[in-house]
Amino acid sequence: MASKLLWTFYGPRLLRIFKTENAQGHDYVPGVLESFPDKIISTFNTALGVSYWTSPVIGAILYRKGYFTQEGAGSLLRVALSMFVVYAIAYILRGIGRFSNAEYRDFISALVAAREKPTVDSKKQLAGYDFEFWAWPVDFRWDDGSSSDKKNAKKPAVVNSRRAQAVERSSIPCRFLSYLAMHSFGRRMVYPGATSLMNYAVSSMLNSGRAALVEEKNGHRAKVLAEGGNEIDTMFVDRRGKHNNGKTLVIAFEGNAGFYELGCTGTPLDLNYSVLGWNHPGFGGSTGVPFPDQEQKAVDAVIQYAIQKLGFEPQDIALFAWSIGGYTASWAARNYPDIKYVILDATFDDIVPLAIAKMPESWKSLVGLSLRTYMDLNVAEQLLDYKGPVLLVRRTKDEIISTEAPPNSEPVIGSNRGNFLLLKLLQHRYPSLVDSTTLPMINEFLAAETYRQAEMLQERLVVPEECHKVFSQHVAESGTNFPMALDVKGDEGLKIKLALYLVTVHMENFHSTHCTPLPGNFFHEPWVPQSRL
Repeated sequence: MASKLLWTFYGPRLLRIFKTENAQGHDYVPGVLESFPDKIISTFNTALGVSYWTSPVIGAILYRKGYFTQEGAGSLLRVALSMFVVYAIAYILRGIGRFSNAEYRDFISALVAAREKPTVDSKKQLAGYDFEFWAWPVDFRWDDGSSSDKKNAKKPAVVNSRRAQAVERSSIPCRFLSYLAMHSFGRRMVYPGATSLMNYAVSSMLNSGRAALVEEKNGHRAKVLAEGGNEIDTMFVDRRGKHNNGKTLVIAFEGNAGFYELGCTGTPLDLNYSVLGWNHPGFGGSTGVPFPDQEQKAVDAVIQYAIQKLGFEPQDIALFAWSIGGYTASWAARNYPDIKYVILDATFDDIVPLAIAKMPESWKSLVGLSLRTYMDLNVAEQLLDYKGPVLLVRRTKDEIISTEAPPNSEPVIGSNRGNFLLLKLLQHRYPSLVDSTTLPMINEFLAAETYRQAEMLQERLVVPEECHKVFSQHVAESGTNFPMALDVKGDEGLKIKLALYLVTVHMENFHSTHCTPLPGNFFHEPWVPQSRL
């Protein structure tokens, strides 16, 4: 009883009672005695947050007005005590208002039961409510299950050496400035979805999207505890036994302002795959800050949750990433090499050249140093360590990951960083076909619009069935090991045909800008050399 009373006064906001077989879902409507004090508490919390970030300015103003004297300090103390009394009374009144509401009392009973005695029934009852995620009990820990099933490969030394070289070549003042830049506005520019302003602006849409996933898609929300203590907000939609695609779990990796509630999860959901969405650290209900180490620990815990708790084998798991989500997806592919396949939509190869192109020329050195040191998102490097099927989706009018965009004109398609990601992948996997002799033609092909690419394939007499037969024969004789040493015996014409064919089967062109939802026809299992056309 005491714990229920304590949670009633200091517990989370209840947002919605979800639809069940016997009752229609509806938003929770607090009474006046609950809602008005809650607004006061929210105002106080917002003011405290603003005061924290503006404390140097506030301190200077108070000093100039003489509040740093004994008499001034006394005045400030009286104001602080008055505010504390108002704050405390607001909590008490809100608790009384909640206690008088039968729906909130039922919710608190379910919450306390799920936290103190977690059983299948108690968690099922709690799943009928939507509320502030901080109060949600942990469903899975990163270290649950057998440690032998974990594959936490360390990054190759080249990553550390690249960072070390960037730091070594910089002066101490530059290092200091890069630290300040990345830990203040820099990180927020890279991941705006982790800012309180963004989370506040989209909160109502997140609540609606989450309700739709639970009530219309039978989604199951869970809290996954990552190594280091971050709590990761996840949503799982199980289609096993209901649809043919349901046996494959698609784990979705959102962009830098994307959330599973309204992000790229929609594409595989429409195709009836089982889907696991999750929010980056600092996004939505997830805690933390999306620096690379926290991102890696978060996705590692999510994949372990899929394997250990949800019961999917790695070979039945596919990774689908949009934009900056390609970083965590490529890290996951590197560390879980047995996963089924990877689809990267509107993803870049390396954040540094992309960011430098978007910033003023005078900032080039600072931007490069800051990102290499604290936000070294090198998708290509990680993807090369994955040997499984890969499909890239390039948006031909992508204004975000293209580095050249003339004024009042569409982005230059040849500057799309997805091209560079593709070239690095093909050069690594097929070095005998994608080299200095075929690169000029490949670059010309990548710089062309889709209709022109079709013309070039006809001009070069590229027949997909014939090209595929060449790869199938090689696999039958030598296996699928990469790098693939496919010998064309000096036939330059065949070499160009095979190189262009590789581009077409590894990359889809979507005539769209960066943020358009991906149509389902672009989401399919990637090409593999031994498959049937």
